[in-house]
Amino acid sequence: MSGIKVKVRDLPLLADIGINPDEIGRRQPLVVTVELSLVPGSVEGIADTVDYRRIAQAAEDLAAVHIPLIETFAQRLGALCLQFPRVVEARVAIDKPFALTRGLAGVEVTVRRGDAASEE
Repeated sequence: MSGIKVKVRDLPLLADIGINPDEIGRRQPLVVTVELSLVPGSVEGIADTVDYRRIAQAAEDLAAVHIPLIETFAQRLGALCLQFPRVVEARVAIDKPFALTRGLAGVEVTVRRGDAASEE
């Protein structure tokens, strides 16, 4: 049986993120993409997969608290997604549109069930 991937792409958020003095205390735009790999198996109902709204809600909840780095944000979101049943791997990509004068800054983090970082 083939693996299943559940995705939420290009989710815009306003997040309390940043380490520079001009960033602290103001919300900044992020664009979040999450791809979850599920344990292979048939999907007959929502209990056999992950509701997209739960992924979006986890990202929105993280955006509400100050997190200094987008790398940390991505790791935490990935770890939260690993708590969903059947998820074995989470890939989280985050773009920070106004981090640079020109271009787009971003990170991508992959966490897997059983990794030490995903179990903190």
